[in-house]
Amino acid sequence: MSAAPAAPRPASAEDAATQAVRRLDLLLAPPPARTGWRMLPARVGAMCAVELQKLRHDRTELYTRAIQPALWLLIFGETFTHIHAIPTGGIPYLDYLAPGIIAQSAMFIAIFYGIMIIWERDAGILTKLLVTPTPRFALITGKAFAAGVKALIQAIVVIVIAAVLGVSLTWNPLRLLGVAVAVILGSAFFSCLSMSIAGIVLTRDRLMGIGQAITMPLFFASNALYPVAVMPGWLQTLSKINPLSYQVDALRGLLLGTHSHLGMDYLVLIVAAALGVTVASSLLGRLAR
Repeated sequence: MSAAPAAPRPASAEDAATQAVRRLDLLLAPPPARTGWRMLPARVGAMCAVELQKLRHDRTELYTRAIQPALWLLIFGETFTHIHAIPTGGIPYLDYLAPGIIAQSAMFIAIFYGIMIIWERDAGILTKLLVTPTPRFALITGKAFAAGVKALIQAIVVIVIAAVLGVSLTWNPLRLLGVAVAVILGSAFFSCLSMSIAGIVLTRDRLMGIGQAITMPLFFASNALYPVAVMPGWLQTLSKINPLSYQVDALRGLLLGTHSHLGMDYLVLIVAAALGVTVASSLLGRLAR
């Protein structure tokens, strides 16, 4: 006689057995790695974190860079506040100047960021980064936002100095968040501009010369020190295509509550930052040759 057929196992028992097999498979073989755009935010964050780790070992840069904006506010701002030489729409000139100095100090940090990437090229670090799975876009974006975070730390220092000097700034959390976004976007653009120049000139000495040649024209061809209305016509034209002007306008509107064009300001800053990342990414390979 043939043996009686075994009774079928309940469905719940089969499911439990299947799940046990799957867990065993995960122990023997790792899950498939995430690829493409799903890994991009993690890689951008990793590159940004690597850049910011450098601040833990040397904070001197943050302290020394706070001297220049403090001098601008103490000397230039206090002097022109007393002589009333620049029309500012009824607000003290020191208040008017503070957002411009925040933007200036952030730009000065970012505009020489290309020197660091040339140093990484000379030390062989850049070549090692380029052979990793990290896309060039993510590498540049991480460095750009690291520059933005450094500039944000500098902006906090300037805001504290301005508050000590009696500047009437807002402490609304949402407005301060908007200030942080404007500082990071502006710094991302200027750092990408610096890295793009580095990809063209290829040497630190040339980059230093070009950086010094363009920082003050960018600063004076903006509304950081004086309203656009008092500029000559040709300088007004330059101011309208200068991303620093839109950053200052956003900071002034958020911190002081003056009339501004926040929608246009943020649009220009976002487009400028995206364009800067694209150009710097395309030139990165030339820098690593």
